[in-house]
Amino acid sequence: MTAFDDLRADDLRHVWHPFTQAATAPPPIVAVAARGATIWDADGKDYLDLVSSWWVNLHGHAHPAIARAVAEQAGELEQVIFADFTHEPAIRLAKRIADLLPGDLGRVFYSDNGSTAVEVALKMAHQYWRNLGEERTVYVAFEGGYHGDTVGAMSAGRSSGFFRAWHDLLFPVEIAPFPATWDGDEEVEAKEARALAAFDALLAERRGQVAAVLIEPLVQGASGMRMCRPEFLRALETRVRAAGTLLILDEVMTGFGRTGALFACLKAGIQPDLVCLSKGLTGGFLPMSITVAREPIWQAFLGHDIGRAFLHGHSYTANPLGCAAGLASLDLLLAPECQSRIAAIEAVHRSRLAQFSGRADIARPRLCGTIAAIDFAEGDEGYGASASARLKRTFLDRGLLLRPLSNALYLLPPYCVEDAELHRAWDVIVDVLDGL
Repeated sequence: MTAFDDLRADDLRHVWHPFTQAATAPPPIVAVAARGATIWDADGKDYLDLVSSWWVNLHGHAHPAIARAVAEQAGELEQVIFADFTHEPAIRLAKRIADLLPGDLGRVFYSDNGSTAVEVALKMAHQYWRNLGEERTVYVAFEGGYHGDTVGAMSAGRSSGFFRAWHDLLFPVEIAPFPATWDGDEEVEAKEARALAAFDALLAERRGQVAAVLIEPLVQGASGMRMCRPEFLRALETRVRAAGTLLILDEVMTGFGRTGALFACLKAGIQPDLVCLSKGLTGGFLPMSITVAREPIWQAFLGHDIGRAFLHGHSYTANPLGCAAGLASLDLLLAPECQSRIAAIEAVHRSRLAQFSGRADIARPRLCGTIAAIDFAEGDEGYGASASARLKRTFLDRGLLLRPLSNALYLLPPYCVEDAELHRAWDVIVDVLDGL
């Protein structure tokens, strides 16, 4: 028995893996190294990481510039309580993010992951209205939206189908239609009109009660990379402004270049009141998230009464190592070389999606920046369905890390992936789907 066999045995005995049915799942792969877009396991097999390891690795694994920044920071200041202290990496990262976002989105609140970034935004919206002397307790989210695993985020994502086990814990959230679209969708304008009419009716019914409207802009991630047009988001923003409520954008997945622009709000041309960022924030090195608020929201929390303050925080808020990773990741992201790679990935996706035109077994090809998706069968078996599980295993056997979401197959690679690697992945996908 090898040391890796001992590790596998200890994993089966002690480790509880996320989003996994341990009674039926195959043993997890023991990863021992990764660099760029490639992961190696304990048996020496390599896998092309086409999902950026749950959408976090912007620049690939073990990027030396980020590793160096983290190591240098670790030798100076690894952690400090952020309620009483501040530090240079947190200040610099907050300023850089604020400078990149539209309008007066300039107040940065640090937390730990995407779920808590959304939870923070929901709590801020609730207290914002209370601090202004209004009780607004209604939230509006969108059908199919997924916003994380904390209670507020689950409540907003109740229609995603992930949270049936905790249904009784969730607070009510109004769910509006989401006009999902794809390449060649001739019904998109009609779907948008129906969705906006339903949204108008909801706002009229709940007039003066809505604390905030929450949406994943352009792409709903966990629901199968369901996409909407910028035109829909602009029409939605107009209605939110007319209703006098707040707009929250969950850019946990869409941020940092994934949609082809630095942020989806910039690509759509809309101005949120609160934006939630995580995933690619640190280039995949460390868990960290931020919720960015517009100046009037910040101002509403000021006063002589501590009860007006936002009494929320985390032990590792604004961890200096995470902030250093975030700064290094931004340097890489904004470099011309990375921007060229983002455009190149989109071009490869577009060329390969075209070959699925006319196939009866493939539906709804769609593309937004570096995110490409197709549906490989009709129907929706839900997360972890047997067909998607079999496909995932087949792709792993062929050296591709792909994780179908129900009947949706998507690619969301790190920006370092080479054109040849991406074409090879598409070749394997076609071969596998031809064999179904």
